[in-house]
Amino acid sequence: MDFENIHQILRNLYSDMMPLCGDMIGIAKGIAGLGALLYVSSKVWQSIARAEPVDVYPLLRPFAIGICIMFFPTLVLGTVNSVLSPVVQGTHRILASQTLDMQALAATKDQLEIEIKKRNGETAYLVDQEEFDKKLEELGILDAPQIAGMYIERAIYDAKKWMQRMFRDFLEMLFNAAALIIDVIRTFFLIVLAILGPIAFAISVYDGFGSTLVQWLTRYVSVYLWLPVSDLFSCILARLQSSMLASDIARMQADPNYALDASDAVYVVFLLIGIVGFFTIPTVAGWIIQAGGMGNFGKNVNTVTSKSGSVAGAAAGAGAGNISGRLMQGGSGSSTGSSQPQGRNYATGNHS
Repeated sequence: MDFENIHQILRNLYSDMMPLCGDMIGIAKGIAGLGALLYVSSKVWQSIARAEPVDVYPLLRPFAIGICIMFFPTLVLGTVNSVLSPVVQGTHRILASQTLDMQALAATKDQLEIEIKKRNGETAYLVDQEEFDKKLEELGILDAPQIAGMYIERAIYDAKKWMQRMFRDFLEMLFNAAALIIDVIRTFFLIVLAILGPIAFAISVYDGFGSTLVQWLTRYVSVYLWLPVSDLFSCILARLQSSMLASDIARMQADPNYALDASDAVYVVFLLIGIVGFFTIPTVAGWIIQAGGMGNFGKNVNTVTSKSGSVAGAAAGAGAGNISGRLMQGGSGSSTGSSQPQGRNYATGNHS
């Protein structure tokens, strides 16, 4: 599944649906016009009834809101998005730099792992077809049991690598799915807030509903910040991954017999942390700018997190337990497949 293509579709969806807020402007102008009439009449009548001079400044509020409604797509959405876009671009640059470092370290580690296998005469035939063919040529007909054993060992090695790769791909798919869920919900919220924004502005003209405008703005900014928070979260995971890869490379260079099975289990744990951590992004964004009214969504996210965490945790527990069991038995073989998710799995790439 091409997750990046889906993220691009969501970005285009946001841009394509922005003109729809123009359909609400006419309705909002009628609501705001009636509200402005009642608001101004009430304030002027109060001043006349108390024999006080009319304070003109508070009376400008409904007219200012009316101007915002008339030019809502450019004056309101354009301004807010222009202010927040540098934040999104800045966090994306940070993530891109960390991802490139991680990819370079991953390639170095995989190459070093293959070279270690090739230098060992007993294991070179597992990763090198030429060495495998050479050993077969050295053996005669009487060595048929040894030849069969070589085929069996290589088949077991390939099956082990295939299972590890499938398990890792499954967790990477869950990781990408978690990022996609956050992106879909974020895009949906932004579209709804943008299309119904003129109505919220119009209602805020009425006395008693003045806080509606502030609540709309805080919620829009909070949801918009889900993307920068997601990039920073992915950046932290990528940085941890890079540090672990650098540590593994240093140990492999110092000790050719260094076992990588334990580090594979740690990579799985970090994938699980990433899967569950993505669902905490709305909460973290709420710490940056306080926005109420999303309590039910947070509750639903926690429910989904617990269920997905249980499923992924069960699968990871089985895989990690298998790895730990081999370590307890004294297995010191290393793997040649990539032991880490690629950098693209850490980037949501859903920039609006």
